[in-house]
Amino acid sequence: MTDPLIDHQIDASGLQCPMPLLKTRQALRHLNAGQVLEVIATDAASAKDIPSYLRQSCHQLVRCDEQPGRWIFLIRRGERES
Repeated sequence: MTDPLIDHQIDASGLQCPMPLLKTRQALRHLNAGQVLEVIATDAASAKDIPSYLRQSCHQLVRCDEQPGRWIFLIRRGERES
């Protein structure tokens, strides 16, 4: 399976909770439905916070890659605003 085209990227490296999640939510508001956001985070809380938020929203977690001390999320923007 090939990765989807990334429409926007935010690098939240070095930011502590709750900033990676807040930056993710803000970035998703500026995308159109179906567009893909890549989020890079180094805060371990992001590994739980971002997927938890996405489960409660209309957005889809396409993939989460964990590397030592770093998480990369691919998120597809949902249809409705959240």
